[in-house]
Order: sequence, then C-alpha cells, then structure tokens
Amino acid sequence: MQTLHGLLGLGLMIGLAWLLSSRKRAVDWRAVVMGLVLQGVIAFALLKLPPLQAVFLAFNDGVTAMVAATSKGTAFVFGYLGGGAAPFEVTQPQNGFVLAFQALPLVLVYGALAGLLYHYGVIQLAVRGLGWVLRRTMGIGGAAGISSAANVFVGMVEAPLFIRPWLARLSNPDLFLVMTAGMATIAGNMMVLYASFLQGRVENPIGQLLTASLISAPAAVVVALIMRPASAEDRAASAAEEVTPPKPETVNGMEAMVGGALAGVQLLINIVAMLLVMVALVALVNAALGWLPGIGGAPLTLEGLVGWGMVPLAWAMGMPWHEAVIAGPMLGTKVVLNELVAYLDLAGPAGEALSPRSRVMMTYALCSFANVGSLGIMIGGLVAMVPERRAEIARLGPWTLVSGTLATLMTGAVVGLLV
Repeated sequence: MQTLHGLLGLGLMIGLAWLLSSRKRAVDWRAVVMGLVLQGVIAFALLKLPPLQAVFLAFNDGVTAMVAATSKGTAFVFGYLGGGAAPFEVTQPQNGFVLAFQALPLVLVYGALAGLLYHYGVIQLAVRGLGWVLRRTMGIGGAAGISSAANVFVGMVEAPLFIRPWLARLSNPDLFLVMTAGMATIAGNMMVLYASFLQGRVENPIGQLLTASLISAPAAVVVALIMRPASAEDRAASAAEEVTPPKPETVNGMEAMVGGALAGVQLLINIVAMLLVMVALVALVNAALGWLPGIGGAPLTLEGLVGWGMVPLAWAMGMPWHEAVIAGPMLGTKVVLNELVAYLDLAGPAGEALSPRSRVMMTYALCSFANVGSLGIMIGGLVAMVPERRAEIARLGPWTLVSGTLATLMTGAVVGLLV
C-alpha cells in the first residue's frame, strides 16, 4: 500500500509540473523517464548496497570528528558561548546553545577542507563524473549539465561559476535548469552542518543528506525539462557543447585552505544575516496576521499558512495524513524562512512525532535551498555574473522556487519507496 501511495504521489508531482509547463507539447518524456529511473537507481545503490552504506558510515564518523574538532575551536575562541565551560553556575543548560557560536562555525572548517579538495582536483573530478552521467542518460550535457552536477558539492551561486563563460549564451530553458538545480540542492558545507543537527534523530544523517543531493540533481533536471522544455535544436546544441570545470588558481594547499576558510567567513555572515532578517520580517508579517481571527484557536502565521498548503504535498510523498499534518508546517517553514530552521524543527519535538520512515523522507524533502531568502541570493549572484540577462533571471526566479521545491519533494517520494 505504501508503494502504491508513493507512486501515486510521484505521478501527482509530475502532473503538477506539467500543468505549470510553458510548452506542454514540447516535453521530452524520454528524458523525464530516464531521470526518474536514474533517481531510483542512485537511491537504491546508495541506500541498499552494503559496500556503499559502509562508505557513508565512514563519512558519518568523519562528520562526528569534524563537529568535535570545531567544538574545540569554538570553545577556545568564544569561551562558554562556543560550548566551553561557563564561569558561573548554569541553572538552565537547555538554553545554553548559541547557534551562531556553536553550530554555524562548522561552515568555516568545512570551507577550509573544501578548498583543499578543490585545489587537488577532487571536486572537479566528481563534477565531471556526475555531469557525464546526466549527459549520457538525460541528454542535457554541456554547460547546464556541469552546473547541475556542481550543485551537489557547492552552492547555488558557486556552481554557475563553473560555466561563467557560457552563461550569457545559455538558452532560456537551460538557464531555468541551472537555476532550478541551485534551488533543489544544498552546498556541502551546509550538508555537514545539518548532519550535525540530525545526529541521533536520523540514522547516518550525512549519508542521507549526500544521497539527497545526488538524487535531487536528476530530479531538478526532470522538473526543469517539464516546466521549461527546450526545443529539439536547443537540446542538440546543449548536448554537443563540451565544458570542462575550471582549474584551481591556488598555488599550494595552504593557500587553498586559507581561501576556503575566508570564503566560509563570507558564507557564515550571509547565513547569520539572512536568518536574522528573515525571522524578523516574518515576525512582522505574523504580527499583522495576528489581528485576524485564528483557525482552531491557533493564531495565523505566514509559515503556518504556507505549511497548510504543503500538507497535501507531504501526503503525496507517501506519508499518512496524520503525519503529513505535522510535516506540512516544516515544509512551510523551509520555504518561508529556510531549511536550517526547518531542520532544527525536524530535530526537535515536532520531528519526534513523526515515524522513523517519515523523518527520513523529511530529511530528503528539506534538503534544498528552495526558500525566499536563498532565491534573492541566487538572483543577485547570477545578475552580477550576467547583468545583460537581469530581467530574464528575475522573471524565472519565482518559478525556480516552485521547481526546486517539487524536485526535493520528488526525492522524498522516491526514498519513501525504498525505506
């Protein structure tokens, strides 16, 4: 019954993407089917094959070690605010967690490691490999394929840098695909951070989140190909275009590590700023909504309203309705605020009310940058790279919020068929 429910929900999501399509008769259904098959194959291989599971368990141990090492650094630099011993008697330890000083600095440590991996060509090799898979199975290739693959490892602004010389001449559907892939995945540094939140709540969280990003890449392509299908000529030209990820410009590993850490500082500042601003703005909207009559005795909130709209989509992923009612508000929080706050909810009492299967599905469904704040960051980054396409990027932006959300919901549905 669960399998039938999940397949039905997957069909409903594809149908919704088709209803939103700009050229319904031009959809390449072969590529869509290949994308769904690729999602299933990757998910089965990573979730069911013991050798790959062992690799992911090793990754999980690595994240645990990284979190512990970061705690040493934050305690040294920030003292008790960073998790060190307090110089006074702590009477309410449950209130001692400071997000900005204890969890978010993990971004800096990962940034330094990512700089090293990029310097020695590890990330470029992985991007080319996944780009080749997307090209061979779904026929997208070229610049759009490389950028989509890069989003598995880097952020929504960094990935287009891999194809910056080609951005100005991308077709409209390929530009939409690049933007959708940015919305449908998360960067590696955020992946490590969220895994630290989910330790003890979800089995092998870093393996689950890495799998989520790998599965969401073809899901993003599927949704983009349905919502903004390319012409046969555009597809042929894109598939024939050869693109190679850029070589590192750093001289040695030390420079790469320092550069990665400094890039992490900027990202950390962006995260803190967007969290502060988005929470404050949503609080203002909620204060205005508070003047209206509540529903069922509960006050109206923006994330609550969006969350109720997401309940049917949570059900479509394959959850029972009584759990979809809990999961919908988390999805609403993720779209209105961001996935960081939603993952904190999943790691808290709301997540405990879900079954283990539904918690795993939500781990995948929340694993993307598809939220209002990130959309602004992506539009700003792309406009800075190709200012001549400012109007086009701005028009496509809101649609990529929809396509990115649909892609990760499809990822959650596919995983729900296997767990």
